[in-house]
Amino acid sequence: MADPMRAPEQRTTPSRSPTHLRAVSGERLPWYERSLAQLTLVRYREFIREPEAVFWTFLFPVVLAIGLGIAFRNKPADTIAVGMVRGSAAADTLAARLTRAGGLKVIAYADTVAAQTALRTGDVALLALLAPGDGVQYRFDDTRPEGRTARFLVDDAVQRGAGRRDPVSVAEVKVREKGSRYIDFVIPGLLGMNIMGGGIWGLAFAIVDARRKNLLKRLVSTPMRHTHYLASFVFSRFSFLLIEVVVIVGSAVLLFGVPVRGSLLQLAVICIASSLSFGGLGLLIASRARTTEGVSGLTNLVMMPMWVLSGVFFASTNFPAAAQPVIQALPLTATINALRATMLQGVGWSAVLPSIATVAVWGIVSFVVALKVFRWR
Repeated sequence: MADPMRAPEQRTTPSRSPTHLRAVSGERLPWYERSLAQLTLVRYREFIREPEAVFWTFLFPVVLAIGLGIAFRNKPADTIAVGMVRGSAAADTLAARLTRAGGLKVIAYADTVAAQTALRTGDVALLALLAPGDGVQYRFDDTRPEGRTARFLVDDAVQRGAGRRDPVSVAEVKVREKGSRYIDFVIPGLLGMNIMGGGIWGLAFAIVDARRKNLLKRLVSTPMRHTHYLASFVFSRFSFLLIEVVVIVGSAVLLFGVPVRGSLLQLAVICIASSLSFGGLGLLIASRARTTEGVSGLTNLVMMPMWVLSGVFFASTNFPAAAQPVIQALPLTATINALRATMLQGVGWSAVLPSIATVAVWGIVSFVVALKVFRWR
């Protein structure tokens, strides 16, 4: 029997924040309290709380650029090792000619078997063996660039030693200009690769991880607009993009003197357009994936071919001509081409507009399709 002196129990209700109550009442909130601003702030906090993400986004490209810059720095031409068999006056004369020629390192072997073994194992690029009638026989692998180079250097030394004279006098002027080095070539590729990774991987993984934890399902039931949630990723990417460009390009300019000959505004537009495009691809990848393993496989499926084909570390023109239409239509190829043209060649808007248009088409199509097929649950 209920105690008449006992106060009736009161049902507890979940507490509501003042911001939530003001939003429900219809009061117009200041911009910093609206859902879009708060969701964007959440993106910043999620990113900063992950040291691994900070390293891979900002520091890894710089470390990679420093490593490549040191490995492919300007240095004197390498000497090419060539082998021969010692044991006769003619062999000693030939060795002296090759040594005086420069650019060649002569290694003498006791017999032909040892010399052949050195060629087969790659210790030397070419064998110069004496042939009957005061001739010289060259043994080399013509599929190796070092072998072909050694053949021309050795033959030139042999012919000059035998008395050949060039009918035309020549002069050399060695030019080492910034913009033609490998580090100058690779920095725009690293920047484009980083923009792609941040746009695709950073957005896709975060959305799928939220879906896996049922956070998307809970957010759908709030007054938050769906477009605000997706737009928060875009706005946070803009801030991170600015830091990425400043860190990568700034370190390249300070450490290696990489030139930026084009307009900084043009460079910024290319980076923003490519970031939006890759963000659209990331949103499309994350639109239906439910597990982190699934989204990892999809992102690798999309990104790996572009890493190989789009000219990050070597020119995309190295691939067959039949594949060029597909390669040039890839968003990363268009991004890197526009970045290299702006930074190294200093071209104007008319030269990069086709690449920007290619990137924009990818972004627009990806966003439209992603918004239509996106699944919140």
